[in-house]
Amino acid sequence: MADRSKPRRGSMGYGPRKRAIRQFARITSWPETEAAEVRIQGFAGWKAGMTHILIRDTNPKSTSAGQEVRKAVTVVETPPMNVLAVRGYKMTPYGKQTAGEVWADVSEDPPANLFPRMANQTRGERDVEEGRKAATRGGRIPKRQSQPFEDALNSLREQDLTEVRLIVCTQPDLVRSVPSKTPEIMEIGLTGGDINAKLDWSMERLGGQVGLEDVYEAGQEIDVVGVTKGKGWQGSIKRFGLKLLSHKNSKRRRQGGNMGDFGTGYVRKTIRQAGQVGYHKRTELNKKILRISNPEEAEITPAGGFLKYGEVRNPYMIIQGSLPGPAKRLLRFRDPTRPRKVVGDVDVTYVSTSSKQGV
Repeated sequence: MADRSKPRRGSMGYGPRKRAIRQFARITSWPETEAAEVRIQGFAGWKAGMTHILIRDTNPKSTSAGQEVRKAVTVVETPPMNVLAVRGYKMTPYGKQTAGEVWADVSEDPPANLFPRMANQTRGERDVEEGRKAATRGGRIPKRQSQPFEDALNSLREQDLTEVRLIVCTQPDLVRSVPSKTPEIMEIGLTGGDINAKLDWSMERLGGQVGLEDVYEAGQEIDVVGVTKGKGWQGSIKRFGLKLLSHKNSKRRRQGGNMGDFGTGYVRKTIRQAGQVGYHKRTELNKKILRISNPEEAEITPAGGFLKYGEVRNPYMIIQGSLPGPAKRLLRFRDPTRPRKVVGDVDVTYVSTSSKQGV
């Protein structure tokens, strides 16, 4: 049993502690809401860094009610996302399975409505051109199915669907701080209305873009899913916070004292041993959005830029508290799975743009 004065560190609920498969997390379930209109349940953005703000405390039970309090916040750069396809799911005896997909026309020369920022730029700009090539090469964005568009849509409508989701991709070519210009493809859930309403809503936006303002608003709480900062292979002392052995130990101090009995010679998986630390998929619940804005409306980049990131040139949002992962890490957002009954209002009075360079 853990000591009362020093509880055991390292929850066994996060097991096995192995490296994540990829740098951005995968969301397998989307919460059911009571929304009347169809809306998207998620988005994605790149973590720029942290700063501090002054916000008015709107909690009437707080000792600082009505006063300005200082809060640590995280800035996330969130350029628009491209809608590539619509996917339908049906329920089978083996669980939920894909029923069909309808893809937009992703060809070597994409139309202006699919990638408007890319189409309006000249070929002389290197970063945009590289992003255009990355977005259209068949290695990352799959080509549309051989079935004609109308046939794929009719086939999807005829089936008994239980859920409709969107397949979207990011636009890293718009973010100068991110080294990779290859779009990341992911799935986002829809809520509200019936299946036909979701299909009609999706078809209207197929091949277009979805912005952050179309999904969330300031004052709303969301779940943030990301991959934490990797620290490599570490010992049990750093990994689980074990107690150092006595200085009279004949062998070494930074190890576990007892690994199990001699009879079976078996070490259980619950024994804390050395292994991977960090680069794990983690979910932060109920993180409040304090501001959704554009750099043209309100400057957010501190003097000298964010550490290890640079400037924020696209729409961004300010989230209260810290988020998993280092700078430049792609984070995913979704509607809260454990929503709170009461969410206070947001009244931000000051956002710090002072230098974070430590000088």
